[in-house]
Amino acid sequence: MRKLLCALPLLFAVPLIAQSAPQMPGTMDVARVTAGTYNTDPNHTLIGWRVSHFGFNDYFGIFGDATGTLILDPAKLNEAKVDITIPVSKVTTASVGLTGHLLRAGKDGGKADFFGPAPTDAKFVSTNVAASGTTAKITGNLTLNGVTKPVVLDTTFSGAGNNMLNKKPTVGFYASATIKRSDFGVNYAIPFVSDEVKLDISVAFEKAS
Repeated sequence: MRKLLCALPLLFAVPLIAQSAPQMPGTMDVARVTAGTYNTDPNHTLIGWRVSHFGFNDYFGIFGDATGTLILDPAKLNEAKVDITIPVSKVTTASVGLTGHLLRAGKDGGKADFFGPAPTDAKFVSTNVAASGTTAKITGNLTLNGVTKPVVLDTTFSGAGNNMLNKKPTVGFYASATIKRSDFGVNYAIPFVSDEVKLDISVAFEKAS
């Protein structure tokens, strides 16, 4: 009886704790998605890339500050349109030396090993969306290093809701793709640094006001 009396306060406290637990602003609930035009949240949109280094392990880097739009109607997902611009000049890695190499001018006025000191922004523009449930294959044209090639993004819906800070309706997606950098004229150190580049994309879109 004494144990039961001691336990009663805890039993009453459990519902109170549950009620006070914070709710996530975004959840994987497609019913929360509303039709309209969305702009990227550049502070929370990242395009990660990965290459094999000498066959020993993979090396990672990130493109940030991507800007662009998503036109989306949940009732007509296959008519969605995506247009994203990626500032290659803001590429970053864990190594200051490697980041500098990516943006270094070519020797004696020659072609840069990777992008050079003033690279043109990359751009992805969708041409077709094939949606199924919470996933989609988004085909589009990727322009990188002055070359345009078709790329397919395997995309997954990851959440929707209102941003708790600015109250804007927000949707999020993950996407992945594999490209060959040689297709875009970036041939330095192939095959010691892999030609294949794996892209890992995390993007948030906020509804335009």
